Order: sequence, then structure tokens, then C-alpha cells
Amino acid sequence: MPLPLVAIVGRPNVGKSTLFNALLGRRVSIVDPTAGTTRDRVAALLRQGTKVVEIMDTGGIGLVDESRLEDHINAQVDIAIEAASIIVFVLDVRDGITPLDTRVADRLRRQERPVILAANKADGRALEHEVHEFQRLGLGEPVPLSALHRFNTREIRDRIMAMAPEAPPTPADDAPRIAIVGRRNAGKSTFLNALCGTGRVITADLPGTTRDAVDVRVSRKGREYVFIDTAGVVKKTKVDQSVEFYAQVRTVEAVERCDVALLLLDITEEISQTDKKVAALVVDAKKPLVIVGNKWDLSRSTSEKFEEYFRRTLPNLAFAPVSFASALEGRHLWETVDLALEVLAQSRTRIETAEVNRVFRRALEERTPRVGRTKVPKIYYATQVSVHPPSFVLFVNDPKLFPSTYRRFLENRLRAEFPFGEVPLRLTFRAKERAEAGGGRGRR
Repeated sequence: MPLPLVAIVGRPNVGKSTLFNALLGRRVSIVDPTAGTTRDRVAALLRQGTKVVEIMDTGGIGLVDESRLEDHINAQVDIAIEAASIIVFVLDVRDGITPLDTRVADRLRRQERPVILAANKADGRALEHEVHEFQRLGLGEPVPLSALHRFNTREIRDRIMAMAPEAPPTPADDAPRIAIVGRRNAGKSTFLNALCGTGRVITADLPGTTRDAVDVRVSRKGREYVFIDTAGVVKKTKVDQSVEFYAQVRTVEAVERCDVALLLLDITEEISQTDKKVAALVVDAKKPLVIVGNKWDLSRSTSEKFEEYFRRTLPNLAFAPVSFASALEGRHLWETVDLALEVLAQSRTRIETAEVNRVFRRALEERTPRVGRTKVPKIYYATQVSVHPPSFVLFVNDPKLFPSTYRRFLENRLRAEFPFGEVPLRLTFRAKERAEAGGGRGRR
């Protein structure tokens, strides 16, 4: 059962994103004085008691900027209004009713959905009195507020929740969170739009059309998914504006909070340093991922040649599976998502301690690391301490006796023996005396 959708709409720079963040109590939408900072529909869950809604920030209505995205943004708002159960219409008290406000009000009245008028920037009693002017829009009594100073934002929240039904019995955040990452213009938003079957995320020929890390909830065959479309990572020399910088930070945060990532690579271009940077971002976060060769419809080569090229160019992703897809033509998209769910399941695998010790003991017998002549490396005991990623602690006589090459060897042995061959692993080496390690084993 889909959650009730609350759309925050209004013309540019009236404070929609500030209100969105205030309602959630954290910074989700990028806030900047530049009109049109929010170019996609950004969504998050809002909870109160037994009720849950999906609240959505939108691009400004009637926006014209240097990126020529007015038509795209207006289409986004149209889709948001059409899908919304509740609409929060944000206005600027200092500007009064503008012609654009009147046109938006006309559109909202035709939708016949509950509308909350949020008269923003009512800082001070003098401006509070100006709020009543908005009654002329014919959408009910306006609520004076200052989203920036958190004045009356609780009233907006309470009105939303009063209109919302009770939450469905199954929590919506059980849905897997899948981040779509990659450099600029790799086709991330087109990929997501094809999964949704709608123009959900703004796409254009301009690199960097997506600034926010956009959460999109999709239902398919009775299952829910949360896809996170991220801003493309760029070279540091190009990050010269606060909005672009913060969008890049948001990409890092999106990787941190996802369950699994799809790394989109444009197969019509060579793998760049930026591609490697994005790959390292996912690997460092120890997130399972699928390498996606996008724009497969434009390729004249074989999948085997491309996979060999990926393996050679991205050696730190040797464990990750590869999928080929065409976001533009909608080919092999859900098969790629299914593969992502497979590696996510692998990352949640737990192995019995006895089996873990058996594998490490045999590995050490077959191949002992060579680090000197005076001290022999020993593994006293090992255990899996957590999942996602599968994490192991090895109690050894001296961690320095296990160089990085040997640690990779042990990781590969684990992948070969157990059903998590395509996910990152975490191995931690701790120095223990033999008696101490044996005592720990006895307590278990």
C-alpha cells in the first residue's frame, strides 16, 4: 500500500526547501538563496504517532534559469500535484499575491485535493497581519509561519497529520535502499525514470541536472524499493559553488545510507579518474554494488570485452558483478535491480564460527605470509561479528605479520568458500596472546 504523498509546491525561492527541512528536523533539500536550487522532487518519510506520510519538496513553479530547465521543472510539479494526497502551497508574505501565485492557486483548485496554505517569511507581527490577504486565493485559511526560524512549522505538521490516514501495517522503510551513483551524465536519472515509468527525475543534456540526492519510492509486483538518484561527482577543480559542493557531499551521504549501490558507467566513454573516485567511495563505505555498463544500445563491442576492461581498470571492484543495460531503451533494468538484491542478500550472510576458523586455519597452512625469519604469523581464533558487510575479527599474535597482500588472500578465500563472493568484506586483526585468545574461546 503506497504511503500518502504530501507535495510542497510554490514559486521559486519562497522557502519550500527550508520548510521541508524544518518539518523533517534535518537538512534533506539543499537550501541556497539562488532561486531554483531544488531541481528534482526530493522526498522523505515524516512520522507522527501511528501515521506516516511521504513528504516531497519540488522545483519552483515558473522558474527560468541559465540551465533552461523551466519546462522540466514545471512537468515535475505537475506530476507531484497529480500524485499528491495533500498539497502544501508555500507563499511569501513579503511579496503578497503575485500573478504566478494566482495561476498556481487556479491549478490547485482544479485538483480538488486538500491544500494547506503556508504563508512563509511572516517574521514579526507586522507581517503576520499581511497573511489574511491570501484568503483571496480561495484555498482556505493561511497559516503564518517562518520556516527559517521554525515559527509555526509544528502547526503545518499537525495539519498534515490530521489529514493523513493511519500508517499501513508494514513499515515502508523495510524497502531496500538502492543508490544510483556515477559521474555526471552517466544516465542515472534516465535509468531511474525508466524504472519508475514516469518523468520522475529531471533529465536534460546538461551535465549535473540532478543536484539533490533524490529518494524515489517505487512499487513493483507487491514489493517496494527506495531508489536514491545522486548528483554526479565531478573533479574538485569544478566544485566552485556552494550548492554544487553541498550536492557532492549529499552523494557521499547517500552512499552511506544506502543498502546497495548501482555504479553506472557510460560504456561509450573511457573510465575516467572521476569514475574511479566514485567506485572508491562505494568500496570505502563497504557497500555491496553492481557495476552497470549503461548505454549498451550504443555499443558495438561484446559484453565479455567490456567486463574484462572494467576488471582491468577497476581492480578494487574485482569482486563486484557486472550488468549491462540501456536506460534510454529500458532494457535489462529490473534484471540489474534483481542482481543488486542478490548481492544485498549475500552481504547479510552469517557463517558459523567453527566454519570460519576452519577456512582460516587451512589458508594459513597452505600459504604462510613471509614477513621475516624471527616470528611466525599465527591466527589463534576468528569469528564473524556482524553482517552488511560481513565483518570478521581475527585474534593473532601480531597484526604486523599479516601484510595487505595476505589480507586480500584471506578475503578471497572467504569469498571462495562462503556465499558472499560478490560483496566487500571487512577483516580486523587484533593482537592477542595465546592464553588470552584461548580464554576468549572458552567463554563462548
